[in-house]
Amino acid sequence: MTEGLRLQSYRWVILAITWLLYAAFGLNMRSIPPVVTPMLADLKMSYGEMGLILGSWQLVYIPVSIIAGIAIDRWGIRKALLAGALIMALSEGVRYFATGFATLLPTVALFGIGGPLISIGAPKVVSIWFKGNDRATAVGIYTTAPWIGGLFAIGATNSLVMPLTGYSWRLVFVLYGGLTALFALVWWIFARDRQAENPGASSLKSAFARLLRMSKVRMVLFAGLLVLLIDHGYSHWLPKMLENGGISSQAAGFTASVPLIAAIPAVFLIPRLVPRHSRGRFLALLAFLTSAGLVISATASSWLLIAGLVLYGLTTPALLPMLMLILMDEPQVGSENMGLAGGLFFAVAEIGGFSGPLLMGVTVDATGGFLLGVSLLAAAGLILAASVFFLRESR
Repeated sequence: MTEGLRLQSYRWVILAITWLLYAAFGLNMRSIPPVVTPMLADLKMSYGEMGLILGSWQLVYIPVSIIAGIAIDRWGIRKALLAGALIMALSEGVRYFATGFATLLPTVALFGIGGPLISIGAPKVVSIWFKGNDRATAVGIYTTAPWIGGLFAIGATNSLVMPLTGYSWRLVFVLYGGLTALFALVWWIFARDRQAENPGASSLKSAFARLLRMSKVRMVLFAGLLVLLIDHGYSHWLPKMLENGGISSQAAGFTASVPLIAAIPAVFLIPRLVPRHSRGRFLALLAFLTSAGLVISATASSWLLIAGLVLYGLTTPALLPMLMLILMDEPQVGSENMGLAGGLFFAVAEIGGFSGPLLMGVTVDATGGFLLGVSLLAAAGLILAASVFFLRESR
């Protein structure tokens, strides 16, 4: 009885330190967009090359995600998430030495090796340590982390961190790498492993085959691809889009942080409040409103621009945790296979995550503006809405 109560209390400590690592993930993921302008000038790169850089880690994510999911199921969360955090810290720090496209590309791509261990490991942690209604609450809490970390990167890099580093984008990456390493140390000190519900209940091959046979899992995979196509394609280029609209780099950073601010209450509340049987229809509504937010923010100015960014922030960020919660609550997945399921999810989703920033960069080179790229992302949102409308929860 005493041991059970101790574990019940300690799960919130586990969630808190998982939150730190996921916040570092968000910080690292969004550390480049605020400094795209000086990096393009210093490294003499084109928009297309920068688009490939921004999408490179997602490309690495695709094959690594499956391996990371298996590693998390086999190693346990303590070792796996530590490895992920240290690799992320290294990816940030070595960007200091970049001299051009060829040397920057592998440093950013390295994030695609460490990142999956965090983004897949976090839902694995929740699936093991939390059950029932507390699971939805925990999903809402940990999902705020990458948005708060990203908010700091977008909002504070140009206004606070760049002045502190003498306006050196290289030292910004070193600072963020050091902070990630510090969070890794905190994780290693306080983290504990805990056995899943049915460890070893099925072989890797049979579990993989069973997941792919499930129509709901296939639909969630397709939806994840479209979500990251939209989110990474738009958010990675948003500061530069705003600068091209005549806003200073500092003001662009603050304006680009609007969706992230709106995302924090959305990702915290929506997974908790939406009933299980209504998740498919609510996902469709969120996807439709995502498209509306994209169109408004790309074609309007002044307060309408802010309204479009708020609408985007209230809707798009909640899509991913809702999809992940559907996977967690699927009885045929189970916490023992959540690493594999999460790896499979991100392996497919990051195809969209890679394609989005590259698509935007290529369309800018071809047309001289961002409107075509944003229009294609809005169309993807409508396809997503139609796809998930009939998604139903297992009873």
